[in-house]
Amino acid sequence: MTRLLGVVHRVALATVGCSVPSCRSLAMFYAVRRGRKAGVFRTWDECRAQVDRFPAARFKKFATEEEAWAFVSRAASPSHSEGQKPKHIEEPQVKASKRLREPLDEGENAEVCAKHVRQSTEPPPPVSKDTFSYMGDSVVVYTDGCCSSNGRKRARAGIGVYWGPGHPLNVGIRLPGRQTNQRAEIHAACKAIEQAKAQDITKLVLYTDSMFTINGITSWVKGWKQNGWRTSTGKEVTNKEDFAELERLARGMDIQWMHVPGHSGFRGNEEADRLAREGAKQPAD
Repeated sequence: MTRLLGVVHRVALATVGCSVPSCRSLAMFYAVRRGRKAGVFRTWDECRAQVDRFPAARFKKFATEEEAWAFVSRAASPSHSEGQKPKHIEEPQVKASKRLREPLDEGENAEVCAKHVRQSTEPPPPVSKDTFSYMGDSVVVYTDGCCSSNGRKRARAGIGVYWGPGHPLNVGIRLPGRQTNQRAEIHAACKAIEQAKAQDITKLVLYTDSMFTINGITSWVKGWKQNGWRTSTGKEVTNKEDFAELERLARGMDIQWMHVPGHSGFRGNEEADRLAREGAKQPAD
């Protein structure tokens, strides 16, 4: 009986003890360092509204509000004094397909891939050079295009550009205009070069599984231009506008065009293909 009373006493003390702040494990604070709004939120639903479908979102769950604001303040401007809570910072909303789950205790969600991102007329924010993969002093990128029902009225084409795991520039978008596989391959390369130029990257190793694109830009375009954008048989080049745009973008760039076999297990190519297929699912502009 004495032993039983002792157990009951300890349970009662534990129950009372949980009323102190150190035991309030249910009162969590969700810190958003990068999202539509940076700040600290009291519920996961509020936090998720800021980071869901936002590329490269950064958020974390904390037991105390002080720790949460400290996490947010790491990305704040120098004008924020120590201990001062930064105001919510508006971020441009970009749609990215990624189902989010509530972060584990003390666990930061460090990977939200922008695998389903629409094109924007606004220039992308600068990205740290350390986030890219390199071959020598050239940045490595993988591109791919896809088209379901190619050649038919209901064709749907998409382009994919893959810079690396969780990279903020990874993109999968619907191909504008005529929906064909060859156009998708060309414009995937165009998109990669556009992104590279926006980041002041001048040297690229561009991997694609399209020999049509590689031969076109490295060999055929020169002859086509000399022949008034006609083939050796006198026919008008079908993808004239597309190759003309690719050639324009490639000017001033040092690009190594590399062929990679499609659907052969190469991760970069597989990821670019996945992004392209995600893009093809988007509605046409």
